[in-house]
Amino acid sequence: MNEAAAREVVLVQAFETTHPAPPSWDDDDRAWATKVALQEGASDDDPERFVARRAHHALRRLGPREPAAASWLTRRLWRDRWIAWAVVAGLIIGIAADAIGASQQINLLAPPLWGVLAWNAVVYALLLGSGAMQLVLRRTRRGSLVRLTERVLRLGRSLPGLGSVGASAGGSAKALQGFASLWLRLSGPLSATRAAAVLHAAAAALGLGLIAGLYLRGLVLDYRAAWESTFLSAVNAHAILATVLAPASAISGIALADVDAFAAMRGAHGVAPGAAPAAPWIHLFALTLGLVVVLPRTVLALFGVVRAHWLARHLALPLDSTYFQVLTQARKGELASVFVTPYASEPGAGVAPLLRTIVNRVLGDTAQISTANTLVFGAEDDPTEFVMPPEGTTLVIALFDLAATPEAESQGRYAQTLARSAPTVLMIDEAAFARRFKGDATRLAQRRDAWRVLAVALGTTPVFINSDAPDEAAARGVAVAMRRPVNAA
Repeated sequence: MNEAAAREVVLVQAFETTHPAPPSWDDDDRAWATKVALQEGASDDDPERFVARRAHHALRRLGPREPAAASWLTRRLWRDRWIAWAVVAGLIIGIAADAIGASQQINLLAPPLWGVLAWNAVVYALLLGSGAMQLVLRRTRRGSLVRLTERVLRLGRSLPGLGSVGASAGGSAKALQGFASLWLRLSGPLSATRAAAVLHAAAAALGLGLIAGLYLRGLVLDYRAAWESTFLSAVNAHAILATVLAPASAISGIALADVDAFAAMRGAHGVAPGAAPAAPWIHLFALTLGLVVVLPRTVLALFGVVRAHWLARHLALPLDSTYFQVLTQARKGELASVFVTPYASEPGAGVAPLLRTIVNRVLGDTAQISTANTLVFGAEDDPTEFVMPPEGTTLVIALFDLAATPEAESQGRYAQTLARSAPTVLMIDEAAFARRFKGDATRLAQRRDAWRVLAVALGTTPVFINSDAPDEAAARGVAVAMRRPVNAA
């Protein structure tokens, strides 16, 4: 899916998964958008085209009601000329930087050029290390640049243009903040690739500017080459230079001075009576900059540009998430199905109506709910007792009692087993625990924290309910947990 269509889909998703629901979008609007998309779609339409078409129609109603969101959709998040600006800035900085110094004497062991070479070597090592790590682990991991991009974009807890929505957004600030979070998660690789392309282009231009600055100054000034060191002997210093400058020397045919001639160039306190003409050394340093900085960074920048263009046309929606599964089932004429499986404790009388209310708010009032028999503690490994969710289940709710002590080897393994077949959320009923301890806030907080620890280990967020005193927070909690369901074992 291309970037523009994906932004529309994510915006509609944010408004449909925010609880309490924003006043600008309700169940009737949701049903209308689905109906229109189904009427226009072909029978063999794939899920992504259906979702994109539905979002496009939804914005016909949502856009006029949410001008802040509609305005943001019209903004371009990327302009190719930003790379051109980075190149110009790098060239100017490189040319303006005096890489040798005002003394007109080059200390071969201490010009700023060595810092540029070292920094680029570190960058290449990190890139190679990250690529090797991904190959070894055989999975895609968010790189440091992706995380940095997300942190920068989260400043103000919103994307550009959404920082001051509040009342002007029709009371839908939470939906817009949810949109920012969803979009960052989806577009993180694209944003990081674009940022990397800009940085690589700027680095290549900086190296080119340094080379240009060397030669421009060398045209009107007579530079001399020498070296100083407290710890290195002539032999060691010569070996270092010979190693670093060897490729440039081989390509250019410029031979390095031998050890004796190099020793005669040694100076002290800025004075070097045996200083030699710097032209050969400038040629070697310039060619080394080209080989180590300009050429590789240019290739990386071009690769980043090509990859960013491809990613912008092929953003992959998480179609296996609960939200998109519900839409896919609607496209097929199927209803969303929720499988509730209690563990080690019979649900109270108020659980069933509360679950129906929550499911209606999250998945619509046509969603079907089925409840399994309560699984006895310790029977999670017994195939005769453990009932797996039916095929095609949209959402699994693993229901626990807050009074139980959460354990990774029992409740944790149970939830992970369920997660293998369908997205699973942890729901903990605290009604019986609150009655037993007469609402003791300290005990309640301690037990909640214990369940949160288990949930974090499973990669999700727990949903706490009180079947004796239901509130809207439960539906909001389920919507949040659905974005990060339990990690399958």
